[in-house]
Amino acid sequence: MMFSGIWMTTKNHLADRWLLDPEVIFLNHGSFGATPKAVLDEQSRIRLRIEREPLMFFDHDYLGELDEARSVLGNFLGARTDDLAFVVNATTGVNTVLRSLRLERGDQLLVTDHEYNACRNAIDAAAAGSGAEVVVAPIPFPLSNEGKAVEAVLAGVSPRTRLLLIDHVTSQTGMVLPIETLVKETQARGIDVLVDGAHAPGMVALDLDSIGATYYTGNLHKWICAPKGAAFLHVREDRRERVRPLVISHGANARPVQRSRFHLEHDWTGTRDPSAWLSVPTALREMESLVEGGWDEVRRRNRELVLEGRDILCDALGIDAPCPDSMIGSLASLPLPDGDSGSVNELFPFDRLQDRLLKDYRIEVPVIAWPARPRRLIRISAQLYNSGPQYIALAEALLDILD
Repeated sequence: MMFSGIWMTTKNHLADRWLLDPEVIFLNHGSFGATPKAVLDEQSRIRLRIEREPLMFFDHDYLGELDEARSVLGNFLGARTDDLAFVVNATTGVNTVLRSLRLERGDQLLVTDHEYNACRNAIDAAAAGSGAEVVVAPIPFPLSNEGKAVEAVLAGVSPRTRLLLIDHVTSQTGMVLPIETLVKETQARGIDVLVDGAHAPGMVALDLDSIGATYYTGNLHKWICAPKGAAFLHVREDRRERVRPLVISHGANARPVQRSRFHLEHDWTGTRDPSAWLSVPTALREMESLVEGGWDEVRRRNRELVLEGRDILCDALGIDAPCPDSMIGSLASLPLPDGDSGSVNELFPFDRLQDRLLKDYRIEVPVIAWPARPRRLIRISAQLYNSGPQYIALAEALLDILD
């Protein structure tokens, strides 16, 4: 099939609120997000304030403004601010919890085969340093219903299981897992749960206090569209004193008066640029303002759009949807014919198909080796700047290449 050049007519009017290249169909919001111009302007304003009078900012203004940003974020997440700390990304949140655990030889750490590679490496390192064992629960994909995911995880539980590390939204396969059920069932068995919610904030409605997970970490630079370097760690009150930051600094021997030990340690781990954290309220307001109906409408539009895109690709490839609609948020992954990576990027190997889609068709979309080469998936995202015709363009490009 000859490619029709439909990308020239796919622009969404909301795309002007971002800095994305107008010559590229960007269907990969899931990897690193994209920050609206208004949020970047706010971040620049904060940075200018810092550089004009660094001592005044850090000694007098910083902690109070951080508390304000945390309060806004807590309201959005359904979380008590006492239980929230800012971190730079969800991988840091996962590492922070794992490094704080008191593991013993023979303990088991449960994870699924859908876990993000960076966090799987982190749990492997934590186990290796203590003599604990990592147990992998395979969740089938394609998957017929949510119950199969719950069954698969609980099948990996044993009397020695200390912790479950579980994605809220799986990175490679793009499934929204039934996290409330998984947390309830697992913690009822006396097992702590660390939820890797890297993709969840802004994609799905959250009430962290209601979910009740022992630990929950999530990125704010993805679906909330805050600047890179903005994420959070939520620690249940009964575990807060055990969780210390990866970097020990002034808070370790500070005397708690108005601030908890948890915040004294996590809020200051040395001099750094806090502008991404302080820009979070602006990101929440900016995204809410883009469509009538606010965040509920943002989530609804993105979900409907990614389901539309998934159906377009399924029809083009002649395949069935690999998981039910109820397990889709703003990401969707589909199996492709087997292939192999031609990338020389050692950190993030990518398939030749991904490279060709960008170079020849100006479409940015990830092609992921999963569960292992030569098997692979294509993963699409939906954000407010995307439009239906962009997925048609992708379908035509895939047919052109695969033919």
